Amino acid sequence: MKREYDFSKAKRGPVIPVPKGKTRITIRLDEDVIAWFRNQVDKAAGGNYQSLINDALRQFIAHAREPLEETLRRVVREEIRRAG
Repeated sequence: MKREYDFSKAKRGPVIPVPKGKTRITIRLDEDVIAWFRNQVDKAAGGNYQSLINDALRQFIAHAREPLEETLRRVVREEIRRAG
């Protein structure tokens, strides 16, 4: 069997490289959320539900009313007022 399968020059890692600007992660999403995005792709007659999720997250970020740092500062100020 060793003659048939020579892995001496094999490399570890994915067979297909990840495109630049993309990071592979593991994330747990609710089934109804995934179903909704997949349904949107089906209605559009094609596409990628993961790209739709990326677009939805970008829209949320772009339309966030208050930057995270501002939110944290406001919350800390409110808590300090309550404690004092």
